[in-house]
Amino acid sequence: LSSRPPAPAALNPWDVMLCVSGTAIACENALVVAIICYSPALRTPMFVLVGSLATADLLAGLGLILNFVFQYVIRSETVSLLTVGFLVASFAASVSSLLAITVDRYLSLYNALTYYSERTVLCIHTMLAGAWGVSLCLGLLPVLGWNCLHDRAACSVVRPLTKSNVTLLSASFFLIFLIMLHLYIEICKIVCRHAHQIALQQHFLTASHYVATKKGVSTLAIILGTFGASWLPFAIYCVVGDPEYPSVYTYATLLPATYNSMINPIIYAYRNQEIQRSMWVLFCGCFQAKVSFRSRSPSDV
Repeated sequence: LSSRPPAPAALNPWDVMLCVSGTAIACENALVVAIICYSPALRTPMFVLVGSLATADLLAGLGLILNFVFQYVIRSETVSLLTVGFLVASFAASVSSLLAITVDRYLSLYNALTYYSERTVLCIHTMLAGAWGVSLCLGLLPVLGWNCLHDRAACSVVRPLTKSNVTLLSASFFLIFLIMLHLYIEICKIVCRHAHQIALQQHFLTASHYVATKKGVSTLAIILGTFGASWLPFAIYCVVGDPEYPSVYTYATLLPATYNSMINPIIYAYRNQEIQRSMWVLFCGCFQAKVSFRSRSPSDV
């Protein structure tokens, strides 16, 4: 009897939903990455940031798929550490890329006259290098020994991560969320100030300007609200949760967090007219040169 292979683990519906979510995430973001790589016109710093976000979300989707496969096909502690570390690094890079995009939007409005300088390009590349470097370090922590495989009492709600590890990740998320909230508030102030200046120059605020300002503020609220609604429940539960709690609580908060990577391409890529044009060229080849697209600033992405 001892020579028989271990019985296959019972299929968990939550794991299936995470795998389906990962598949959708990978497909969506793979398309964005392909479009940006295919189109030479989309090599500006603005789209480099979008490409970084899509790449991070693509890796996160692949990580969810690999985690499902290895959990039910190759059950190994080493593989578990690698997949968890891969997921931590990917999602950390996704959140960091969102912060970089927010900083880029703020700079495009605050320093509009000097935004297109080489200094801005260097700043963006430095931000991305730092974001991916920190994310990689966070992903390597479980692999390098910061795990609870040999100390079950130190486990968090996300095994095999330790309580101190998930506390560090949650604290990093809260810090990024607060920075993004502050920057978006400043962006709203700048947008409202610009609308007020236009009103003073024209002696009144036209309906089109009012609608545009309201739409811009609403869009920022939706972006930040979506990000917070996706990640806050999981980040809070990682801090207050106990590994003795039913695993359904972890799944119920983790699944909405993955939806953020599914929504990101819609918010930051597919709404952009230049990416829409590139999609026509890539898939249909029926784009007519006479059709004009308005070039959008980073604050519109």
